[in-house]
Formats: sequence, structure tokens, C-alpha cells
Amino acid sequence: MLICSLSAAAAAARRGSSWCLWAAGAQLTFPALRQARGQAGDSLTVRSQRAGVRNIVLNNPRKRNALSLAMLESLRTDILHEAESHDLRVIVISAEGPVFCSGHDLKELTSATGGDHHARVFTVCSEVMSLLQDIPVPVIAKVNGLATAAGCQLVASCDMAVVSDTSRFATPGVTVGLFCSTPAVALGRAVPRKLALEMLFTGEPISAQDALWHGLVSRVVPEDRLDEETARIAGRICAASRAVVALGKATFYKQMAQDRNQAYRTASQVMVDNLAMTDGQEGIEAFFQKRKPVWSHSTGQRHQ
Repeated sequence: MLICSLSAAAAAARRGSSWCLWAAGAQLTFPALRQARGQAGDSLTVRSQRAGVRNIVLNNPRKRNALSLAMLESLRTDILHEAESHDLRVIVISAEGPVFCSGHDLKELTSATGGDHHARVFTVCSEVMSLLQDIPVPVIAKVNGLATAAGCQLVASCDMAVVSDTSRFATPGVTVGLFCSTPAVALGRAVPRKLALEMLFTGEPISAQDALWHGLVSRVVPEDRLDEETARIAGRICAASRAVVALGKATFYKQMAQDRNQAYRTASQVMVDNLAMTDGQEGIEAFFQKRKPVWSHSTGQRHQ
């Protein structure tokens, strides 16, 4: 059902073309990566896809990859582009420059731009953050640097986050008189309440290791292993059935919003539905036959 709803949104948002930065199972070497990115000119985001992995790069380092309205709309377009395609298995969001994302562009939030524009910025931002969890494929934040305010929100909204050990995370809006209320929605659902409130009230950054301990990120690696580890995780996801992963992701977020007993009822029914799927039975048969499964990646059913 989600895929059907995304189709209309993708048609409205789709623009541009894809070009590949990923080699099968790994990224291109850094010289090739820089050359390919240079071809993108002044695009606020750069989209590439190969072997099931879509790489979206925030590409405005001169403005610390601020989430301007234009940047948010570009990011939304890249996420939704052919989102229903079986060729898409996982999305990786990374950034150019030493700052992953500095949050909203404060120049867009002055009195001169007006309340209507401000409302539009936060509406689109909320749509993008929700989309990261609503889209049927896993989304990984690959962070090497500072992520603040809505940039921290972006990391918290992704399904997983692989970060370098020098990365830092903060919600410093309070220090400029603009409390990070919308980042708090994602942050408060990713880390314990008291840590979230400390970050929100003080604006002080936390280290990558602290972010890992408290659940804001899923993995911390040395900077020189960031590309390799992210590609490894993406490759593992690509090896699974897209349909099964999509079902599992949707169910995870649904049951997390329910009380325990309802969550078990929801998840139990989904297990039954999963077993009825062609790929559900294919995986079990492959296990007993000691062979690799051949996935259809479709939601087709083997039985009722």
C-alpha cells in the first residue's frame, strides 16, 4: 500500500537522471568519486544508484549543507525517484565537506521571509523526515563530521547511522533563540529522554561514541573505514528479499507505536502473512535444500 502511495508522489517529484558512483559491493576510489561529483555542478544533492544502492549526497558544503527549502525539496525528489522499483534496495545519505548538515538555513527564517515561508520550510522538512521511515527500503545515514539541529534530526530519522569516530551531534537552536522543537521529535524517539533534553536545553554536542551508547547511531568506525563499512551493511541488505525487508520495516515502526499486547497481535499476523509470501517460502525451502534463495522481490503469495 505504501508503494502505491509513493508512486504518485514520485511522479510529481521526479526529475534529473541517475549516474553511478557505486561499484558492485563498494564505492569507487576517491579520485573517481570526486570526478563524478564534479560533473554534478551546483546540484544541492547528488543522486547515484548501482547494484541496489542509492547514494544521495548533500552537496552544498559552502553553506555547511544547510537544509534550505530547496535542499529539502531536492532531497525529497532523490528519495522518491522510482521508489517503487525492485532495483532499489537501500538508500545511503552522506554529505560533502566537514559538516554533514548544519540544520535549517537561518537566512530563510528571518522576519523578511515571512510566516508563510517559515511554515512551508517546516512542513516540507517534516514530510522528508517522515518519508525516511515510511519509504519501504532501509535508509542509512553515513556521517563524517558535524550534524546539528535539523541535521541531527536527519540522522535520528534514518533507520541506521554509520558514523566516523570524529563525528559530533548537537541541537543548539536554543543558543540562537530558536528551540529545536522539530528535531526533538526524532531525537526524543531515538535516545533516552534525559539525554535528549540535555542536548536540547544546553545545545552542547555529544561525541560519536556517546551517540552510539545512547542509540542515536548504530555503528562508529574510524574515518578511513566509513565507506567500506557502510557498503558492507548496504550489501547485506541488498542480499535479502526487498519485499520481506519492506514488510519488516513497516511492521517495526507500526508496532513500536502500539502497546505491548497489540504489538504482538500485529507482529504475529505479519509473520503469518510473511509465510504466505513467495519469498517467505522460497527462503525456507532454500534453507532445507542448502542453497542460496532466489528472491522474486515481489509481494506475491505462495498460499492464502
